[in-house]
Amino acid sequence: MSNKRQTGRRKRSVPKKVDWKALEIVQPDAAGIDVGGGEHWVAISPDRDPEPVRRFGVFSADLRELARWLIDKGVRSVAMQSTGVYWMPVFAIRSRMV
Repeated sequence: MSNKRQTGRRKRSVPKKVDWKALEIVQPDAAGIDVGGGEHWVAISPDRDPEPVRRFGVFSADLRELARWLIDKGVRSVAMQSTGVYWMPVFAIRSRMV
């Protein structure tokens, strides 16, 4: 075995560029929600709204508005990203409005 250290620079891997438009749409009626303690970011398919990514607040009125927007846009399933328990009020409001 050799204890020689490599000299020179390491090559960094370059991330591949993805053509998002070429990806197959698997769940067209789905939305994604980034759930936070101070705000929630919601994304739906761009063909359903001219403003497909929106920010909502965290209070009950804000969550009702979020749920109404999703229902009005025909969203039938939601994927949520959350840390902690911030997802629970979003889930509760959305569940009641279905």
